[in-house]
Amino acid sequence: MNFLEERITRDGIVKEGNVLKVDSFLNHQMDIELFDQMGEEWARRFKDKKINKILTIEASGIGIACIVAKHFHVPVVFAKKSKSINLEGEMYIAEVESFTHKCKNQVIVSKKFLSPEDHVLIIDDFLANGAALQGLISIIAQAGASVEGIGIAVEKGFQVGGSLIRNLRYSLESLAIVDSMNAETGEIVADLSEEDSKELVLPGGRGGKGNSHFATATRQAPRFAQTGEKGIEKELILELKSLAAVGLSLIHI
Repeated sequence: MNFLEERITRDGIVKEGNVLKVDSFLNHQMDIELFDQMGEEWARRFKDKKINKILTIEASGIGIACIVAKHFHVPVVFAKKSKSINLEGEMYIAEVESFTHKCKNQVIVSKKFLSPEDHVLIIDDFLANGAALQGLISIIAQAGASVEGIGIAVEKGFQVGGSLIRNLRYSLESLAIVDSMNAETGEIVADLSEEDSKELVLPGGRGGKGNSHFATATRQAPRFAQTGEKGIEKELILELKSLAAVGLSLIHI
């Protein structure tokens, strides 16, 4: 578990409707030291990429992107969700749907700030269904620029966005991947995305000993046995992001 996953486990709040609230440190009140750690980690992961610009979307991505940009020494451009009187000239426009706000918006970037010479790193706070990322990718494509990578703070692994973006062959680096959430208990289960990853969900029971275990030469059919200990029962939903290279084994203890 990395630094961001630990923080989400400690301070994140799960709400009904697969909503993960991280507003105490990520997208309302902002922990700048945490953002700095995130920037350092993305700089390490994308160190071999030629990046000269960071693109994000208003509003929650802006704070993270600005701190991250310090590690790449590049400017930040953010896509606006509404056209203001301050926007002049020609625009790149894409339509995106917000998972949290349940609405569609047009996002806009001035053509002055993206060009075919740009090598862009996309930064955002959340990845759910991938609509916002597809909108930003569309804007970069309209500019003739290149997507060098995508950095996401929190990916909801139980939704389709991550698989969709990876299937499009983009270099996607999510610092925390949440595989499932339980609004009743607030439980967040970590992602099993790495090879040999393991997660103890429930301890197994303990088998008993039948009467034959206590048999002796003079007591060949004892009329007693040792009962076992019942295991804990729980219903879980396992969601596979991809069927490729996935093996699922059931182990009986």
